[in-house]
Amino acid sequence: MLIDVDRLLLAYHDEHPDPENPAQAVSFGTSGHRGTSLEGTFTEDHIVAISAAIADYRAGRDITGPLFIGRDTHALSAPAFRTAVEVLVAHGVRVAVDADDGYTPTPAISHAILTHNAGSGRGDTADGIVITPSHNPPADGGFKYNPPHGGPADTDVTRQIQDAANELLRSGPSGVKRLDYDEAIARADRHDFRSAYVDELGQVVDLELIAGSGLRMGVDPLGGASVAYWQAIAERYGLDLDVVNDRVDPTFSFMPLDHDGKIRMDCSSPDAMADLISLKDRFDVAFANDPDADRHGIVTPSGGLMNPNHYLAAAISYLLGDARGFPGDAGIGKTMVSSSIIDRVVDGLGRRLEEVPVGFKWFVPGLLEGTLAFGGEESAGASFLRRDGRAWSTDKDGLIMCLLAAEMTVRDDRDPAQRYARLTERYGNPVYRRVDAPATPEQKRVLAGLSPADVTASELAGEPIDEVLTASPSGAALGGVKVVTRSGWFAARPSGTEDVYKLYAESFEGPAHLEEILKEAQQVVDAALGA
Repeated sequence: MLIDVDRLLLAYHDEHPDPENPAQAVSFGTSGHRGTSLEGTFTEDHIVAISAAIADYRAGRDITGPLFIGRDTHALSAPAFRTAVEVLVAHGVRVAVDADDGYTPTPAISHAILTHNAGSGRGDTADGIVITPSHNPPADGGFKYNPPHGGPADTDVTRQIQDAANELLRSGPSGVKRLDYDEAIARADRHDFRSAYVDELGQVVDLELIAGSGLRMGVDPLGGASVAYWQAIAERYGLDLDVVNDRVDPTFSFMPLDHDGKIRMDCSSPDAMADLISLKDRFDVAFANDPDADRHGIVTPSGGLMNPNHYLAAAISYLLGDARGFPGDAGIGKTMVSSSIIDRVVDGLGRRLEEVPVGFKWFVPGLLEGTLAFGGEESAGASFLRRDGRAWSTDKDGLIMCLLAAEMTVRDDRDPAQRYARLTERYGNPVYRRVDAPATPEQKRVLAGLSPADVTASELAGEPIDEVLTASPSGAALGGVKVVTRSGWFAARPSGTEDVYKLYAESFEGPAHLEEILKEAQQVVDAALGA
């Protein structure tokens, strides 16, 4: 059950991917390149090639400022960090690493990029790398690039880096310039990510209010990069905050098993969060983050672990109610597969809704420019503006979403689950589910390219179909299909890593209606794929 760390690290150095095998090529999905050394999909060769490709990309765009680089607590993150530093410094990149050689959450990297670029009048633009597979199992590794806007790179950028890295794999990464690690790290800049991030948190969440309230909070970093950050936040702001688990162990042996029997640090999973849920009555509100702290999980005395969609709706209603003075034209961003109660809440607030395909990259321009006050995904990732309306993080920030739950609890005198319950009294009480269905690579290709005309059904679960969508309102492709009726919807899109398609569904009529939607949705999709 537990990973053999030594075997994993040996494979990182000893395994060499076949560049002609698509499964072992560099592949940037919605969250960078991911894989495991045990299958030849995340190896030293991959990181050499990706790092050199990023160095070349920077040089071609005159990005001359620091490249902020951080890593999480997965076993493969440490050797990948060393490899990246060796290659980047050899290519003349001004690399900035953590001042204490510590772990660095994704939002701290985004915050560092934005802070540097906001104060840089000389044009020495910064960007960043986060080495993390997010909440994935302990044997996995991940590597993602954040351009100067601070958020996830868009498809045009990742495709250029991916293609260049794969060309290097084919030609042989042994020819890539590289320094010895000791020499490379000696040349790197040191940056105090933690202090820079923690010291400004009061600009985005009302920490004085929380501290003065005596609110009892608990947090479980799930063995991730936020461990030292939560300790620093508690000390810096005088919070009654108990870090219930401060262990860092690359096997993540302390984690309860997820629904499929695997270890997965998913702070939105009731199974993975069982330990913190069992402590819910000890705290006024409790929360957790995944290993790179870009996701959040909120646990309340009244409702246990909140469904991510429920918390997004509660957070939006709070922030855009009277808690912040955000400009009236600042909208709300949500993905097309997030709950429709968000649409109703935003409409009730008289705000503009910006609906986008899956991927946090779609929220980056709005958060950067202040035209979006909040952007959130159904997978428990979100960020929002500082209290003065300026950008805070253009990548997902699990820490501020956790602290916002505390602020809400104090100001509302009820927990976020109770706020959500009141929203359902006004807007309806939806039920939502995501399931995976088998699909061949060819079926996945067809699904990604469907047009509305490919869906021939006229009804779904007893209701007329109002819309068949394959793109967002802005015209950006969903990479799948969404079918909408008066009181429910489903969306289907192919997985980027497995031979399945993801089926999302929601009903405002209850669980039985949701089951009908799911059953008929599979029939609709199967018919479209068969055609």
